[in-house]
Amino acid sequence: MSQSVPPPSGNPFADPAAQPYPQHPAPAPAPARNNIVLGLLAALGAAVVAAGAYGGIGGAIEREIGYAAVGVGLLVGFVAGKVGGRNPVLAVGSALFAAGAVYLGQLVAIAVVFSKLGQASFAEVFFENFAELADLWKTAADGMTYVFLGIGAVTAFAGAKKGSA
Repeated sequence: MSQSVPPPSGNPFADPAAQPYPQHPAPAPAPARNNIVLGLLAALGAAVVAAGAYGGIGGAIEREIGYAAVGVGLLVGFVAGKVGGRNPVLAVGSALFAAGAVYLGQLVAIAVVFSKLGQASFAEVFFENFAELADLWKTAADGMTYVFLGIGAVTAFAGAKKGSA
């Protein structure tokens, strides 16, 4: 007596228990959201980087550019919202960081201009004479200087709202 084996359906070589790859990989964990501290730290890091770029560009061309202040604000706000989530503290914090980044960037630009004059290096002007640099900023500040600070803050606030969406 011989037993007949029914023919397999589908792939005759497929053995579900012996497959080397899982059919459905485990989903990646969701990114941490609504983390105020992480969002503020990311915004601070973005503000420092943006201040350097803003100041470097402004010093190289020896002018302030309003669009660059917009870029600083958007970068800081977007990073805060993307990393930290929707908390309103992040929008306010990123606005403050962006205004500080624009101010710091203006100081960097002044130091770059002075270093281009050949009297001293950028590091000497910026780090060793920071108090004099800040005094010079106060003396040279006009209405547009403060407008740029405001532009950076407002766009950071808006960028934090967009980044968290």
